[in-house]
Amino acid sequence: MSKLKHNFVKEDPWRIFRIMSEFVEGFEELSDIRKAVSVFGSSRVKPGSTYYKLAQKSAKVFAKAGFAIITGAGPGIMEAANKGAKEAGAESVGLNILTPIQQKPNEYLTRLLEFRYFFCRRVMFAKYSQAYLIFPGGYGTMDEFFEAITLIQTSRMEARPVILFNREYWQDLLHWFKGKVLREKMISPRDLDIFNVVETPEQALKIINKHAR
Repeated sequence: MSKLKHNFVKEDPWRIFRIMSEFVEGFEELSDIRKAVSVFGSSRVKPGSTYYKLAQKSAKVFAKAGFAIITGAGPGIMEAANKGAKEAGAESVGLNILTPIQQKPNEYLTRLLEFRYFFCRRVMFAKYSQAYLIFPGGYGTMDEFFEAITLIQTSRMEARPVILFNREYWQDLLHWFKGKVLREKMISPRDLDIFNVVETPEQALKIINKHAR
């Protein structure tokens, strides 16, 4: 038996069961959540900073409007959003990812689920969120943003508001979309309507309420 086949026989079938268990646990734990938004943004944002305060305030606004808040459970923007949700008395959910660089869940969670597999975790974000709120961030944040708009563009996920906060932070990316990418027909003009850009949580809430109607 080759080493590759041996590894598959010994490891991969059990990995399948582990993946199944993550889906089952996630579906069971979150099945009662009917109205939620997912919040993404940098884990490097410090408490008290402009972006932190914006995320915290936004979570409070959405919590008071009846939404649960779902984040990746970590520090920075995630902590700010969970803090705002908990302060407003709303469900504050964290979907933590287990990686070699261990991420410690923040202290403002009312529910915590942990995942080994990114794709299982992402299914939970997609299944239980009516909207994605994207705050300034790096590779991970942009990965979540691009996956969301790609799934909506290709009709693999039901259309929902995908909202970027702070135009000044995202303006270079927006300029690239509207210039080079659109000019060379890598996207169509309607693809730019998949997401919105706002400055305040009130603007975001208005977009989500309009979509719901």
